[in-house]
Amino acid sequence: MPNKDKVLIANGQGFWGDSILGPIRLVNEGPLDYLTLDYLAEVTMSIMQKLKMRDPNAGYATDFVRMVERVLPVCREKGIKIVANAGGVNPQACRAAVADVVRKLGIKGLKIGVVEGDDILSDLKSLIDGGEKFKNMDTGEELAPYLDKVMSANVYIGAEPIVEALQQGADIVITGRATDPSVVLAPLMYEFGWSLDDMHMMAAGTIAGHIVECGAQCTGGNFVGWKDVPDMARMGYPVIEASPDGTFVVTKHEGTGGLVNVETVSSQLVYEMGDPSCYITPDCIADFTSIQLQQESENRVQVSGIRGAAATDTYKVSVSFKDGYKLVGQLTVAGPDAVEKAKLCADIVFDRVALDGVEFAPEERFVEILGTNVCHAGIADAPEEPAEVVLRIGAKGHDKDKLNRLGMEIVPLVTSGPPGVTGFAGGRPKATDIISYWPALISKEKVKCSVSVEEV
Repeated sequence: MPNKDKVLIANGQGFWGDSILGPIRLVNEGPLDYLTLDYLAEVTMSIMQKLKMRDPNAGYATDFVRMVERVLPVCREKGIKIVANAGGVNPQACRAAVADVVRKLGIKGLKIGVVEGDDILSDLKSLIDGGEKFKNMDTGEELAPYLDKVMSANVYIGAEPIVEALQQGADIVITGRATDPSVVLAPLMYEFGWSLDDMHMMAAGTIAGHIVECGAQCTGGNFVGWKDVPDMARMGYPVIEASPDGTFVVTKHEGTGGLVNVETVSSQLVYEMGDPSCYITPDCIADFTSIQLQQESENRVQVSGIRGAAATDTYKVSVSFKDGYKLVGQLTVAGPDAVEKAKLCADIVFDRVALDGVEFAPEERFVEILGTNVCHAGIADAPEEPAEVVLRIGAKGHDKDKLNRLGMEIVPLVTSGPPGVTGFAGGRPKATDIISYWPALISKEKVKCSVSVEEV
């Protein structure tokens, strides 16, 4: 039997670096049962892994801890539970940091759950030796030759272990690489008693999670009709008002800025979309072509009719690995003849380093002239004579010293290039790592998640 006939879930973070005002305003400006927070992108995991390698107590979303300190008193007062994939590659350290905050606030009896098992970095070799190929889903290559360059390897886990943490009484659930929709689906499974066999319910909860996973991107943010979006500075973050039958309303708190209509919700639905009839998650396969949207009233869109199918027997794995270095610097070039001068500047830089024995093949070079329609190349005509442009110049490769030599020849253009070159405040650029993404699959039988709940 459902614990409730209506559940309010809001997502307050779309990525690590999103505005901290999202979750703070969500808990203060209206009713809520669950606050979910999505912090993880593919590159974020590799950044967190690098941080953990420098400091064994790092590797999680530190923004989450600062946010908890600001919202927890209100969450306790209103009974709001928090579910977040803020644990990154170090969920236990994240829990320890949150526990310190709880003690600092003088709050007693709060339970913090941690879901682990997604991080398979230390198991990669044995898994490969045991037969897992980790074939790149784009190229078909096997991972084994790249093993010594791998920085992180995380399985996209689903909602089931989060449900287990809630069943054990967790007020805050911290996970590693749980999928974005799963942090929303899990509270619905817990409150409404849905099981993984309820395929249409799994799909409904997954799509609810997908709609809110980018935060304000479904309440008027990044919306083509941005001129019609009121009060963007005070844009409300999305709230899902869900029912046990799998229908739900997308809305936002009263009195907040932003806009929720069929167009804003539709725009988010097609975000990161492959085959709309076969959206694969660890929890189910959702059929986006079955979705019915209806404008119920102002800033309220009802979503119904969702159908789903059973999940596959594999998890997706996100692997990141070092793939050489890159260097990019930039200068402003003012007119007249700004574009012609910027092109000359780029030629000068590569010719000068060649004079010093440092050469780059055409495919290693990077030259971009902002102000000439680089964002819409081939779609819209470029201005014939912009008054000023920004030259971005750089290269990639596996020789860090060679790239840094290139970086030394960009700023000198202000005195030894054509006139009108300025904007070198960023100084001399340095070579940085290229982190490449390797998507793969792993049998679900090879992944074991664990749940622990501790009272502070």
